[in-house]
Amino acid sequence: MASNAILEVNDSNFDQDVLKSDQPVLVDFWATWCGPCRAIAPIVEELATEYQGKVKIGKMDVDRNSATPMRYGVRGIPTLLVFKGGQVKEQIVGYVPKEQIQKALDKHIG
Repeated sequence: MASNAILEVNDSNFDQDVLKSDQPVLVDFWATWCGPCRAIAPIVEELATEYQGKVKIGKMDVDRNSATPMRYGVRGIPTLLVFKGGQVKEQIVGYVPKEQIQKALDKHIG
């Protein structure tokens, strides 16, 4: 499913890979049955390649991991959360154009 630039994030590795990351992390909360999630997936893949070394990109299947989405109040999917320093800095819900995600990421690089 994911290119090698994309982290497979789950409830057990979330704190280590996302909250303790020294880089900003974009986590895409998605599910296999979700149409908009499938539509945004290629954008997320492109961003993972473009931002490699600057931002970590992770995907979390909400059907297989319930604790983390609950912890962050993820109700609708796709939800993209940008974490920096262990905190949620940006939240994007639903399908959005690539530029909107890039703007959200660019604020937290550097």
